[in-house]
Amino acid sequence: MRARLDLQRGNAAKAIDDLHSEAFQLGFVEAGLPVYLRASAYLQTKQGAEAAAEFQKILDYRGALSPLPYLSLAKLGQGRAYALTGDAAKSRTAYQDFFTLWKDADPDIPILKQAKAEYAKLQ
Repeated sequence: MRARLDLQRGNAAKAIDDLHSEAFQLGFVEAGLPVYLRASAYLQTKQGAEAAAEFQKILDYRGALSPLPYLSLAKLGQGRAYALTGDAAKSRTAYQDFFTLWKDADPDIPILKQAKAEYAKLQ
């Protein structure tokens, strides 16, 4: 909870510190949330490679975590993380995977609209 509050307050570095312990991984109780928050904190601090690695952990364990929303959001996070690292091809692929997962979503959902705008800049 501290990490989530730190992220909301714009203190991503503190969130990373809060979640640094190996105890905060992919356990049943946490359902992958600590990993997602850590990945999001890395994004906010412009640490693309670290963010991509954390989002990949979520995707690697999707069988244990589904059907949580973090799975599809991890694809979006990867797209953003790869964009930070300068890997446009991987970024585009991750965004496309996210759009495939959200193909039936209401097009006016803010996160989807934002993702489409970010993707357009990669073209």
